[in-house]
Amino acid sequence: DVQLQASGGGLVQAGGSRRLSCSVSGFTFDGNTIGWFRQAPGKEREGIACISFSNDNTFYGDSVKGRFTISSDNAKNTVYLQMNSLKPEDTAVYYCAAETGTRWLGCPREYYYWGQGTQVTVSS
Repeated sequence: DVQLQASGGGLVQAGGSRRLSCSVSGFTFDGNTIGWFRQAPGKEREGIACISFSNDNTFYGDSVKGRFTISSDNAKNTVYLQMNSLKPEDTAVYYCAAETGTRWLGCPREYYYWGQGTQVTVSS
């Protein structure tokens, strides 16, 4: 009964900011990993960030490093993706996912649990 719900998408002008939320239920953060992905029409799904518990390691894809920040509010069972300096090429459906295990060197190769996506559109 694990559920992940991504929310917070919308229309943003280039250079603007947006914060996405991933609400998680039925899944313990401690000892596990939450990741963010995106997929644009005609492109492959791209892993953009993950946060791994209990060590609180964070990792980012090269395309978003320095612009996006992943964080968590464990009391609310929520993971956030703060997106700054948005570009039209960031336009995509954004998904969050969960995988068991704590990682020290990078994001998991595969995720078992997935949520519904939220659309982010960046206009020029």
